[in-house]
Amino acid sequence: MGSFRNVILCADDFGLADGVSRGIIELAEMSRLSATGAMTNMPGWRRSALHLKPLRGRIAVGIHLNLTTGSPLGPMPQLAPTGVFPTLGTLLPKAMRRQLSVEEVAGEIGRQLDAFLEAHGEPPAFVDGHQHVHVLPAIRPALIRVLTDRGYAGRVWLRDPSDRMAAILRRPIGRSKALVVKSLAQGFARSAQGAGFRTNEGFSGFAPLDLSVPAARIFEEAFSTLGACPVVMCHPGYVDDELRALDPAVESRVEELEYLKSDAFRALLEERELRLASSIV
Repeated sequence: MGSFRNVILCADDFGLADGVSRGIIELAEMSRLSATGAMTNMPGWRRSALHLKPLRGRIAVGIHLNLTTGSPLGPMPQLAPTGVFPTLGTLLPKAMRRQLSVEEVAGEIGRQLDAFLEAHGEPPAFVDGHQHVHVLPAIRPALIRVLTDRGYAGRVWLRDPSDRMAAILRRPIGRSKALVVKSLAQGFARSAQGAGFRTNEGFSGFAPLDLSVPAARIFEEAFSTLGACPVVMCHPGYVDDELRALDPAVESRVEELEYLKSDAFRALLEERELRLASSIV
């Protein structure tokens, strides 16, 4: 048997809803995850953050920067004049046309960081974005500036949601999404590294977020053609009314949860000689 390769398996959306957070905690306790990103603007973050404290040292806990679900933690008269974040469909064209205020976005990033520190008691291990918003114009420079001003360069890593073209083309599931995100993230890793932040090399886990593709197939593909320092994202959790009101990905979360708990997933890791790691080295 050869040496095992490290891969970070990151569950997105901790704090989105109690059922999602509960599922992530269960997987972390089973060592079936190595990282999770928290949506610190959501009410569920404060309710569930304490359950992460016994897992310190076992999984990386970061911020899943959120600008498209729920409400901001402070006034954002340009982006969220009604007090509710816009959908990605509204945010994306504004970002691409440079119609977002860097200062306003930076203020909300700071508030979400503060909410993380208040509940978790230590800085995030990493930062990524809900629906990958952290790589978008105006948001990208605001994020790097805020983290740099707080002295997080060299201490916090940033998730690059792009991959090599050859790797993306070899994974049919979610290929269109992966290609779009790769285009949006162009230059992100270079900017982050130039500011002193480490980034992953290799990213997968794009999926339809419904039941059209079995979870086993999604993960078999996601854990293939991995980069040198890869991150695989996932979206496990239990369904509750809170989740149904907030997010279109519902039943697929339960299927992902059950697969990640299964002997089949453990066998997949062993067969491919992969080890779940909590940090970028």
